[in-house]
Amino acid sequence: MADVARLAGVSKMTVSRVLAGRDVAVATRQRVQAAIDELGYLPDAGAGALSSGRSEFVVALVPSIMSSNFADTVRGLGDAVTPHGLCLLLGDTHYHLDEEARLVRTLLRHRPVGMMLTGTAHLDTTRRLLRQAAVPVVETWDVPSEPIDQWVGFSNAEAAAAMVRHLHGQGYRRIGFIGGASPLDHRGRQRQSGYQVALTALGLAPRLVEHGASPITMSHGGEAVRLLLQRYPDCDALLCVSDLSAFGAIMECQRLGVRVPQQLAVAGFGDFEVSRYCEPAITTVAVDPYAIGFKAGELLLQAVLAQRNGGPYKPSGHLTGYSIVARAST
Repeated sequence: MADVARLAGVSKMTVSRVLAGRDVAVATRQRVQAAIDELGYLPDAGAGALSSGRSEFVVALVPSIMSSNFADTVRGLGDAVTPHGLCLLLGDTHYHLDEEARLVRTLLRHRPVGMMLTGTAHLDTTRRLLRQAAVPVVETWDVPSEPIDQWVGFSNAEAAAAMVRHLHGQGYRRIGFIGGASPLDHRGRQRQSGYQVALTALGLAPRLVEHGASPITMSHGGEAVRLLLQRYPDCDALLCVSDLSAFGAIMECQRLGVRVPQQLAVAGFGDFEVSRYCEPAITTVAVDPYAIGFKAGELLLQAVLAQRNGGPYKPSGHLTGYSIVARAST
């Protein structure tokens, strides 16, 4: 700033006023801006955050940057907040709650204006840090029983149960489920729970295979369907924890000579792009990851604006929809 002031022939205070957008004579502002451009000067964002009490970025924490659905959620969040001058800072928790807590602790030091979390399962440490920081938070991809602040999501358990009811309505009675073996994927566990509740309500016995660490991949699906057919060779339908798992299961069925859907109907979850271009195309639970992220961004912006203006702020939740998309795999 001192270099800019010397080149423009003004005081550092004048440079500071120009950078802050305060009233400065037009000719002086132009001279200072010319010096900034010539020197390539960038104000220290950390110092600005310390003086103003806020930064210019929003944090997004996702379980895996490998997932196209979570990538679409982040894209929706970005499209909501970037037109308002905010930037995104992305963190990958790798499905570990302690890693989420570490990221939250680290990123709060940089004073973000808001934070989007994926899921509703968090360590007590994380909840305490966020509440003490009084930073607007939106939890996504689920419906929290005890929200930290605001939320945007749907019931993974009810969505899975809806798929079970759909398969039952198609005449299937020996319905299996393949999901991950790790307890870290809380949404996957909720889908498994929804499957079990729906089967019980229909008077049917569960046929479960838990296989693979999070995140679940196509290879996990292929390996799991082999285990399922070994344990329950009379299965006539299968619900997979995700479309990636379902795709892997269908490919493995082709290798095994098991015809889909004639011998085994296969359904997925998430409506990933692969589900639409698989052969046969995969029946799935469709959600709108982009809309989840965009709505999360809108809620964060409302909260930030209320905080800055000292106006009323009432945390809210937003229930997003899901739908059963029936395709050739069932």
